[in-house]
Amino acid sequence: MSDTGNQFSLLRTRRFAPFFATQALGAFNDNAFRQSMIVLIGFHLGLSVEQSGFYAMIAPAIFILPFFLFSASAGQIAEMFEKTRLIRYVKLFEIAAMGVAVYAFHAHQVWLLFVVLFLMGLHSTMFGPIKYAILPQALAPKELVGGNGLVEMGTSLAVLAGMMAGGSLMAMGDFGVTAASTLVVAIAVIGYLTARAIPPAPATAPDLKFNWNPLSETVRVMRYVTRDRTIFNAILGISWFWFFGTVFTAQLPAYTQVFLGGGEGVLNLTLALFSVGVGIGSLLCERLSGHKVEIGLVPFGSIGMTVFAVDLYFARPVAATLAGLGAWEFVLAPGSVRVIIDLVLIGLFAGLFIVPLFALVQSRTDRSELSRVIAGNNILNALFMVVSAGLGLGLTALGLTIPQIFLVVAILNAAVAVYIYTLVPEFLMRFMSWILVNTLYRIRTEGLANVPEEGPALLVCNHVSYMDALIVAGSVRRPARFVMYYKIFNIPVMSFIFRTARAIPIAGVKEDRALLDKAFDEIDAALAAGDLVCLFPEGGLTSDGEIATFRSGVERILERRPVPVVPLAIRGLWGSIFSRRDSRLGRARLPRRFWSRIVLVAGEPVDPAQASAEELEKRVRALRGAWA
Repeated sequence: MSDTGNQFSLLRTRRFAPFFATQALGAFNDNAFRQSMIVLIGFHLGLSVEQSGFYAMIAPAIFILPFFLFSASAGQIAEMFEKTRLIRYVKLFEIAAMGVAVYAFHAHQVWLLFVVLFLMGLHSTMFGPIKYAILPQALAPKELVGGNGLVEMGTSLAVLAGMMAGGSLMAMGDFGVTAASTLVVAIAVIGYLTARAIPPAPATAPDLKFNWNPLSETVRVMRYVTRDRTIFNAILGISWFWFFGTVFTAQLPAYTQVFLGGGEGVLNLTLALFSVGVGIGSLLCERLSGHKVEIGLVPFGSIGMTVFAVDLYFARPVAATLAGLGAWEFVLAPGSVRVIIDLVLIGLFAGLFIVPLFALVQSRTDRSELSRVIAGNNILNALFMVVSAGLGLGLTALGLTIPQIFLVVAILNAAVAVYIYTLVPEFLMRFMSWILVNTLYRIRTEGLANVPEEGPALLVCNHVSYMDALIVAGSVRRPARFVMYYKIFNIPVMSFIFRTARAIPIAGVKEDRALLDKAFDEIDAALAAGDLVCLFPEGGLTSDGEIATFRSGVERILERRPVPVVPLAIRGLWGSIFSRRDSRLGRARLPRRFWSRIVLVAGEPVDPAQASAEELEKRVRALRGAWA
């Protein structure tokens, strides 16, 4: 068994379940109101096609406008005050806005509907920084990926359900106005009641002085966002997700009608396929990442998004010869299965792309600044969504068909991915190590909760194969700096991973005394900076599967910088393709146990005063046991 339980167990806890319900109900109501408004304006008010089209075009802009105007202020408020109380105020605001919506629905006041739309945009603007900043306060680090996955899944499905419910009810004629009005008010009230069950989440910066100038605060917030290159590029990736998704969802109605030959039922089906795909991908993140923030999934997600978006172009590049198909008729039509698979997998890989990025931002941003960083993220998201709408209009004006627009966006997605991974090689490094480790092994972990979540510490581990560093790096939630023999450090392909992970190459005293001394200086500097450092005290790979005598270098490190030491042991790796068993026996290095089972186990931390080489060797031997 792994160190953590299933992410769905969070839904049985008070610290997560009421918040999950509150945010899902909010997403549902946003979209139920917006879709009800679209149907009312488009079909019930007797407006011309031109008037309806004009309102449809400006509606997204009205909803997004508050993100530009108030995100920076919302970030400050979320830092200064207790978050649960803020959530309740936001939900009361939603109830009031829906009350105005009821009057606007029945009075057929279009201008008032747009006022409510602006208010709902303001509601989302205020809730966003609280929504993502409260998760690190409520969840343990090992639960962060699973919690984010559930939130993204819940949001995706709630958006779909809200659109379908709001549109369907408003389409019921005169009774539809009353039905839709009842729905949005009821959901807002239920959302407030669930918010009352959310446990307290203390202010993270209660002494922060509020800046009343939204322009200067926006500039300051963007400085927070851009200060750390990894966080900034993660936020760019999140914003790109919204760019990508906005283009696809905006084009789906026309794509459904013209290229799939479907009616409203097929449109609902395509939206459902994409949303369900995002939900599945979001939930898969926890399992694929091993309960930690695994940014190696981000390149995996972007590759899948590109591949299946390109395939969607080839699946249906020309207009359909049929029209008005129902959902089941479309499913049975030739070639539809390919389109269905593409839509689901685009959403699935989008989920794998977005969840680790949110978890990365949450885990690496200081708690006292996280709400403001999320506010900056929301500003960039809104900007990217506006640009995506402009791109869609521009490509359409140039005469491109909708499948061609999908193809252009898929190519852009690949280009953006390469750009981000070039700027921050850590994404690509984690992807390569994740692929290597998860292709060759099935890893079980024990006791990794003994590795401290913060502060300096030394990890010591037995050395079985060339893959040891990747196995430890792929299993321990915190990034670690590895000390490794310089010849292993310089192995082609692996060298890129090790350099990007800021591994520390080391040599024997007779090989390169200068490199040895430099390595000890780097180790000390890393520990002084609060990093996790991992080394293999045997000084080389085992040649017979047994643990060799630990060398005294670990004592030299601790004399200079006394820090806790966590012993690790790898079980079951001897005899793999990257160990020395085959070369010792003169046999070809073939993986006789492909995707073999191995275990990484961590023991109790050892006080530096007792952490002699002999004592650490004894503890690692005990952890490994007889299973080499």
